[in-house]
Amino acid sequence: MSFNKIIIVGNLGRDPELKYTPQGQQVCEFSVATSEKRKDNNGEMKDETTWFRVSCWGKLAEVASKYLVKGRQVYIEGRLRAREWTDKEGKVRTSLEVFGSELKLLGNRNEEAMANTAGSGTSTNNRTTPKTSAPVHDFDDNVTEDDIPF
Repeated sequence: MSFNKIIIVGNLGRDPELKYTPQGQQVCEFSVATSEKRKDNNGEMKDETTWFRVSCWGKLAEVASKYLVKGRQVYIEGRLRAREWTDKEGKVRTSLEVFGSELKLLGNRNEEAMANTAGSGTSTNNRTTPKTSAPVHDFDDNVTEDDIPF
């Protein structure tokens, strides 16, 4: 038996981007940052930030694109997957990506409003928080690399 599951609680680093595969499947991409404090070699506390690239599919992609905004705190559950790609110099690279299967909006509307006015001043398209933070499940395990539009 094997098991691949990751849980992330962090803040969105950018507004989500909704795309469609050639077959019409919705996919939403965004980045999430987690932070923790660690002591460095000198004994001083330093913030350590880890960035995650997240993709959600189907109805979950629609929910993510509608309700998530840069700075918003979110709970993401899914599976971790390695993705190979070729950079501009022709070098094969590997990155880790989270395929989200569950999403919960955290925080409250006041925190969302503060996140929307802080930083870059990006538009939120009048997004509002749903009344429930119940998990949304709609993950298609039959998606292949050819379905991913990036």
